[in-house]
Amino acid sequence: MRQRWLIVVLALAAPMVVAFGRAQAQAERNARPKPALSLQEKRGSALDLEVGGDLAGLPPGAVRYLTREDLQKLPQTSYVVTDDANFSAATGIRGVPLQILARELAADGEKALLVAICGDLYRAHYPRSYVQAHRPLLALEINGKGPAGWPKSKDGSSEMGPYLISHPHFAPSFKILGNDEEAQIPWGVVRLEFRAEQAVFGEISPPGPSAEDATVQAGYRIARENCLRCHGPSRYGRLKGQINWAGIAFFADASASEFAAYVRNPRRVAPSAQMPGNPQYSDETVQALIAYFRSFLAKAKS
Repeated sequence: MRQRWLIVVLALAAPMVVAFGRAQAQAERNARPKPALSLQEKRGSALDLEVGGDLAGLPPGAVRYLTREDLQKLPQTSYVVTDDANFSAATGIRGVPLQILARELAADGEKALLVAICGDLYRAHYPRSYVQAHRPLLALEINGKGPAGWPKSKDGSSEMGPYLISHPHFAPSFKILGNDEEAQIPWGVVRLEFRAEQAVFGEISPPGPSAEDATVQAGYRIARENCLRCHGPSRYGRLKGQINWAGIAFFADASASEFAAYVRNPRRVAPSAQMPGNPQYSDETVQALIAYFRSFLAKAKS
């Protein structure tokens, strides 16, 4: 009898423990002092960096702006990069490490996930593990020059400022079905968001009965690594990719062969497509993506 009562008490107490843990974590975030940097409520220049998400000392979702002058007050790192695909030759980079920006601005400090958002709505995601492995920085100078003196994008069509993100050197730290981890090196960055990693990636984690299947999990990691740069859940609103996560799921389920063809060579399926192709994706990789996206429909049908 005592054992039964103990089980009941533990069952009733578990939700309270979880709720207390969440409340305590939120209290810790709220207790973090406001950044020493001067955050502006309005944009004063095209070179101001917009910051948002979960900022220290501010309500969730608050939006503020950092001037270039304030960014230059932070500790900076300089190096010559030789393996950044954005540049055709060895290039001098100087800027603020993302780790320092998280430490200064995020409610969760260095544990925060950073999301770099570009003017064309492209996104790059920097979980703590990536930051620690690759030491990315927000570039303030390229070859000793500010954004006005930066080179254009490789196709010559776009300015690379006001900000971009680079690494001193990038060596993939993992593989998924033979696909190396890819460098997150966006240019045209206009906004940094500081978010809780579990909240962002949890929203796209596979649901339903097949969630723990190895193939589904591989597809999830590939989608998180690649697809999330331009697509996302419907609540994200307008993104670079015109199809949201649910739309991709319906596409993958409706015609696996057409989905595979589109992933590898989008313009062969839709001549007006802007998405870059992934001809290197093996059948195993494409099938993993299909299995992952189908997991969302399996949840809806259950």
